[in-house]
Amino acid sequence: MRWAAVLLAGLAGGQVPAADSRNTRIPDTNTAFAMPKFTSLAQWEARKKQLREQILTAAGLDPMPTRSPLNAEIFGRIENKDYSIEKVLIQTLPGYYLGGNLYRPLGKSGRFPGVVSPHGHWVYGRLEHAAQGSIPARCINLARQGYVVFAYDMVGYNDTVQTGHGFGGKAEALWSFHPLGLQTWNSIRAVDFVQSLPDVDPDNIAATGASGGGTQTFLLAAIDDRVKVAAPVNMISGIMQGGSVCENAPGLRVDAINVEFGAMMAPRPMLMVSATGDWTKNTLEQEFPATRGIYELFDRASLVEAVRIDAPHNYNKDSREAVYRFFAKHVKKDPDWATYKEQNIRLEKLQDMLALHNRSLPTGALKYDALFAQWKRDSEAKVNAISSRDERRRLLRAAIGAEWPDQVSSAGEGESLALSRPAVGDRIPAVWIAGKGDPLLAVHPEGAAAARKMPEAARAIAAGRPVLLIDAFQTGRAEAPRNRRASHFLTFNRSDDQARAQDILTAVRWLGGKAPGQIEVAGTGKAAVWCRFAAAVAPVGVKLTGSAQFGGTDAEMEDQFFVPGIQRAGGWKSALMLTGR
Repeated sequence: MRWAAVLLAGLAGGQVPAADSRNTRIPDTNTAFAMPKFTSLAQWEARKKQLREQILTAAGLDPMPTRSPLNAEIFGRIENKDYSIEKVLIQTLPGYYLGGNLYRPLGKSGRFPGVVSPHGHWVYGRLEHAAQGSIPARCINLARQGYVVFAYDMVGYNDTVQTGHGFGGKAEALWSFHPLGLQTWNSIRAVDFVQSLPDVDPDNIAATGASGGGTQTFLLAAIDDRVKVAAPVNMISGIMQGGSVCENAPGLRVDAINVEFGAMMAPRPMLMVSATGDWTKNTLEQEFPATRGIYELFDRASLVEAVRIDAPHNYNKDSREAVYRFFAKHVKKDPDWATYKEQNIRLEKLQDMLALHNRSLPTGALKYDALFAQWKRDSEAKVNAISSRDERRRLLRAAIGAEWPDQVSSAGEGESLALSRPAVGDRIPAVWIAGKGDPLLAVHPEGAAAARKMPEAARAIAAGRPVLLIDAFQTGRAEAPRNRRASHFLTFNRSDDQARAQDILTAVRWLGGKAPGQIEVAGTGKAAVWCRFAAAVAPVGVKLTGSAQFGGTDAEMEDQFFVPGIQRAGGWKSALMLTGR
């Protein structure tokens, strides 16, 4: 189910719009969205599977990086009356280190529930202690209540310093190497670490964080079923999706929003904590009922709850106490869960909490360029090990965001034509020359008028064959203003080259129903690259003609086929393999 389908519900079936929705509707992080309606569990499960693939693809975690040894260092133990605090460094990737603190109960025995606790965009990161948010207060209180808690850094904070918090450019985007992906991977490895501790029950793991830590909480829960209970705080919203680069990756929210991601927790218990003074102010009236609707499909509506705190953006004492009670009810199964309150804490010196205070990163720690190079090598090795053509095709299709349309509408008279996917509202200007025999689709970087002059098109027209010429996205008559400066543009919108590959697929789908026969697709220059990637992900065979001087390097991809994540998905090598060259 697509957000576009909801927003374009007024478009009559089969109608071709006057303007391309990909130019006229540019969603961003501050666009107001509404949750689609799901009427059956099967419908939701299909959507959840699609969303999981989208999250993993956007995060650069499909295929997953190699789970190398964590080589955990736990040291600098501080003991208080009923809890302890330790410093932690774990190696989430070879040569890359995540810092944090481990809070454990004292004076209790047995295996305890574990809690992973990302922090959000507080000034002092995981060490923030203020009225509107205190990570030490929640971790100490949870430890006193009988949990083992791992509070860990966002990238670029405190001890996790091998990248900045915001990093990456177009080259990194091709490989899906960015803060959101690295943080999501760190969260997965944080669960690995907590599960490995001898005093933790590995089957009883919870997660909670606020703001950016709330985003990390619900993304982790969406893709990792090991999280059994979750409490994302002040973040699941239909009117703001996350403002930081670490919450936005290319492709993450194309036709999807955080309300759907949060609902992927169903039917596991989840508490939605909101505030009157931020973008979660409508939770009780909008986001919570929509999420509860998903839980109702499982007949588990009682397992999702929501509270609204009269406060600005926060993870304050009132919010924390709501989480303590929810965890006591669903994690500890304590019949006295309603009695849980926060106790005062002793705040330690910051230097006594930092894993890298007066010490360096371990030998072999990688600098940024070496870390990026390693990410690329691991990506290539993962894809090279895939022998299945279907799996290679799936990876490319997910990166491009391509779909094989259920329906393609057309409108026009004479040779002038326009194609559209009705559920999307896009518009592809085209020229249609009827004929007999095998049909040809010709694509030129300058549009249909230039495509008519291509040798392949001229020969086919002379032979009386059916010929379709298209103005692929932002070429020829399809050129139109597009606001690429919208906040986190590529998080919510496809790149021009992604749209061009989709237009070729849409045209092939239409042509197959209009003129039966072996479809020939001819491209020239950059358009030959678009055509090959489109053919690689098409569910039907096409005959490719035309050529481009293209080797699939990062620089060539940036210039001729800029698609975030395409290199991690196999790039040009996979496209050639899937198209018989």
